Amino acid sequence: MESKLKELKNAMDSTTHKGLHFTEFQKNKIRNAVHTNRTVKTKSPNTFVIFLMTTFAICLIGFFVSTEFLIKQNETINGSPDTWQVTHDYKENQKVVFSIFPDPELHAGKPYGYIFSFKEPFDIFKEKELSILAVHKETGQRIEVLSPQKITEPSPGYSSLQRFTTSFQVPYSGLWRYEVYLDGEAYGDVVVSVAEKEEETPVVLPKDIPDYVKKSDFDKINWDRKASIFGRNIIGNEHQSGIIGADMPSLTPQKWMWHLWDTEASELTVVGYHRTTGTIHPVLNNGESWTIPLGGENNGADVHTPSAVTIPERGEWAFVLYGDGKLFDVIVLGIEK
Repeated sequence: MESKLKELKNAMDSTTHKGLHFTEFQKNKIRNAVHTNRTVKTKSPNTFVIFLMTTFAICLIGFFVSTEFLIKQNETINGSPDTWQVTHDYKENQKVVFSIFPDPELHAGKPYGYIFSFKEPFDIFKEKELSILAVHKETGQRIEVLSPQKITEPSPGYSSLQRFTTSFQVPYSGLWRYEVYLDGEAYGDVVVSVAEKEEETPVVLPKDIPDYVKKSDFDKINWDRKASIFGRNIIGNEHQSGIIGADMPSLTPQKWMWHLWDTEASELTVVGYHRTTGTIHPVLNNGESWTIPLGGENNGADVHTPSAVTIPERGEWAFVLYGDGKLFDVIVLGIEK
């Protein structure tokens, strides 16, 4: 028994109780750990880093949301199938707010007349500025076709703007959305289909037209210079030429009195030029004459003369005036009835 205890003691001494089991470095670490009360904490994440990561994530989400919105908005501007469906009526809650009546001969590249028929009471429009913007489906081009126009009176003969007329041109064929604005705020829109540009019709002079009338005279017509009313219900170009009786031009025979300023001419030649067809017509004496004599002063004009007038077809007309064989002036009128 005693021998066995001695063997056990020798075995234990050879393992755990004798010899160098710790280095000096390890001993120092153990002593420091025993003599200190500081608890080693797990390092927490940096607050600033968390803030940056959160901000970045929010911005990234915002970017994708705004991008999707802009894409949808762009699709609306360039025309979704619903947006670009041809319609001449603008409706709200299934009720027509206004309608448009474009010229049946509507083509790109030339001015044509439009009638806008607004259904709301005149108080909606009174003293406000009405403007029209045209947007082309294919190119996305936006054009102000009617600059802001202050509305002070209803359409002649109506209680509101049931017959608001204007004329303008668009440069391309295809679908156009006409957007109406009141004081810069969107009021409504319609979609119109515009035909391809027509080939220019060469001017053909009638055989019996006076020799001093030249084809080049018709190239000088300024279609944007519309006749206006001045003086005693005279319509034309103030201080140059004007007509009494043309304030409501018609296809039915009428009596017009022509007035010219700053001239002593004794003869007046009137050549009617129809814009759409490019044709030339006599209109004096119910379409039988090109030239008539002029009289003396009247209504402030230096010379004047009356004449029966017949206009052969509706549309936009330029009445090219010659005094004693010299090009004098051009009166541009739209004749619809």
